[in-house]
Amino acid sequence: MLLGLGNPLLDISVNTDEAFLSKYGLEANNAILAEEKHMEMYAEMAKMSGVEFIAGGATQNSMRVAQWILGKDNMTTFFGCVGKDEYSKTLLERANAAGVCVKYQFHDSQPTGTCAVVVTKGGKCRSLVANLAAANHFSKSHLDIPENKALIEKAKFYYISGFFLTVSPESILAIGAHALEHNKTFCMNLSAPFLCEFYKEPMMQAFPYIDIIFGNETEAAKFNEVQGLGATSVTDIALKIAALPKLNTKRSRVVIITQGADAVISVVDGVAREHPVQRLTDEQLIDTNGAGDAFVGGYLAELVSGKGVEDCIKCGIWAATEIIQRSGCTFPQELSYAC
Repeated sequence: MLLGLGNPLLDISVNTDEAFLSKYGLEANNAILAEEKHMEMYAEMAKMSGVEFIAGGATQNSMRVAQWILGKDNMTTFFGCVGKDEYSKTLLERANAAGVCVKYQFHDSQPTGTCAVVVTKGGKCRSLVANLAAANHFSKSHLDIPENKALIEKAKFYYISGFFLTVSPESILAIGAHALEHNKTFCMNLSAPFLCEFYKEPMMQAFPYIDIIFGNETEAAKFNEVQGLGATSVTDIALKIAALPKLNTKRSRVVIITQGADAVISVVDGVAREHPVQRLTDEQLIDTNGAGDAFVGGYLAELVSGKGVEDCIKCGIWAATEIIQRSGCTFPQELSYAC
C-alpha cells in the first residue's frame, strides 16, 4: 500500500555535550550533510561510551513506524542504495524484522551510509550529520526493474523525504508523475532548512506533484524566506504552501507543520487548524532523534487505513511521543495505540 524512497543510513548515536558540537562546528538542532572536517567524527563516536548503532534514514524510519502500527507484514516497501557490507546486513535485518519489504540497490564500491546522531541537553537536542556514501548513488534504473516496477504500480501511497532531493530528483519526479497519472497520493517532507535553500530548484520541480507536505516550523520559516512568500506566522506559511501550484486538481494540497512541543498546524482545503500535542516531563524525554520520522510514520499508517487528517495527526503525535521516550527511532514490540 505504501512505498517510500530514501537514504538508508546506519545511525551512530551518542549522548554528549556542547564541547563535542563545537569541535566539529555543529548546531544543537540541525541536519546537514557531512563535509571533510566531519569524517573523523564517526570513528570517534564509535569508540565513545554508550554509543548505539541504530537502523536509520528518515524515510526508512517512517516506513518502519508505519509498518509497526499497521501490523500486517509487507504493507510498506522501501527503496534505497546501500553498500555490500556488514552495515547493510544490519539495516536489512532490522527492516525485515519490522515487516518492511526492502528492495535495496547494492553499490559495488561505496560503503553503506552512516549518520552521526549527536544528542545533547539531556535528549532535548539532536544534531544529525549524514555521510551518504552508497545512499548517494541510487539510480532511477532501480525503479525500472520489473519486480520493483510491480511494487510501484501496486502501491497507492508514496512518501519521499526531502533528503532524497540531493540524490535522485529524477526518481522523485518519476514517482510523482506515476502518482499523478493514476490519481494516487504523493507525499514529501521539507526535511531540513538547507534543502529549502540549496536544493530549492529540484524541490520546486517536485512541488506540483505533492498532495501532502510535511515539515517543522524551522524548515517552514526557511522555505518562506527562500521562496519569498512574505508570510509572518507559521500558519500563514502553511496556507501559502497549500496554495502553491498543484498538478492534481482533484484534491487540494494538505500541509502539516509540526512545532515540537507546540501545536501541529494543518491546512486542509485552504483552512488552517491547530492540533495540541502531548507534553512530556524532562524525565520522560530521552531522545528527540526520529521524532519527526515517527510522526510521519504514524500519520501515513492512518492515511493508508483510510482515516481523515484529524486521526492521522493524532496517530502521528502518539507515535512521536512514543519514540522520544526511547533512544533512537525505536519502539516496543507491542503496539499500545488503538488505531
